[in-house]
Amino acid sequence: MLPTGARGPRVVAFGGGHGLYATLSALRHVTGNLTAVVTVADDGGSSGRLRGELGILPPGDLRMALSALCDDGEWGQLWRDVLQHRFETDGPLNNHATGNLLIASLWNLLEDPVKGLDVVGRLLEVKGRVLPLSNSPMEIEADIVDNGHTKVVRGQSRVAVAPGRVERVRLFPSTANVNPEVLEAIEEADWCVFGPGSWYTSVVPHLMMPEVREGLGKSKAQILLALNLTNDVETSDMSHGDHIRSFVSYSGGIKPRIVVADPSAIADLDGLDDAVKNHGSKLLLRQVHQVGERAVHDPLRFAAALRDAFEGTITDVTRDAPSN
Repeated sequence: MLPTGARGPRVVAFGGGHGLYATLSALRHVTGNLTAVVTVADDGGSSGRLRGELGILPPGDLRMALSALCDDGEWGQLWRDVLQHRFETDGPLNNHATGNLLIASLWNLLEDPVKGLDVVGRLLEVKGRVLPLSNSPMEIEADIVDNGHTKVVRGQSRVAVAPGRVERVRLFPSTANVNPEVLEAIEEADWCVFGPGSWYTSVVPHLMMPEVREGLGKSKAQILLALNLTNDVETSDMSHGDHIRSFVSYSGGIKPRIVVADPSAIADLDGLDDAVKNHGSKLLLRQVHQVGERAVHDPLRFAAALRDAFEGTITDVTRDAPSN
């Protein structure tokens, strides 16, 4: 359920890792009615080790989302730093994040992923709520074409860095269910926000869950797609227009109402315009990158763009002046 008693539109943000962190860091300035939905397929680093040893959901991306929503006061910022702290040792604790261990401990004690995350949220006085996409750990598998040959790559950490063109991705187990509270949040939402983030390992997995697609189709919520500032290995051959076409394909025909993009990141603006118009969407061009850091979102610039989108203060195509 989306938080009650807070001001602003009811927003559900989907993603994982640093991309969702950027979205939440901006959205917290726009609304207090905020729910983050996080992928649960991470199998690398501290999260992967805890997942393998304890049989739990990978906690890392959930930890990142909680950190992004910490209260701005001294208490919240202290706990944000505690959550993000990583140990550097010559022993088994090396590279484990404190927040991952805290979340894993609460899950062990409470035997309920959502209750454990809610406890951490209260401790950190977060602005919003964080939910796992599913209460079951999942795996990502991709068909990747490299030098004319198709190979099957399994595991989020491997898919994210595998060279070649991603042809298709799959989720395992196929029987995994979406967290019921995620579906409730979608039903109540005014807006559902996808991106930015690793396309095939953080954004697309949400759309591959039939229950999510069905929920989006039934909800009154409008869809906003925030495009990446740079391409990563997963999408090295994709244009911004390709991202929109891919979104509609994986969503089963559900189209974004608004697409947010930074003009400095677009190599083919005409192609992006065509893709947006062909799907009946609106394009909002805004400088959302940090000054001097074109690959990093600025929370306040991004927040201003999202506020414009939510308030309907854009025309069919809104373009900024040339970016700094």
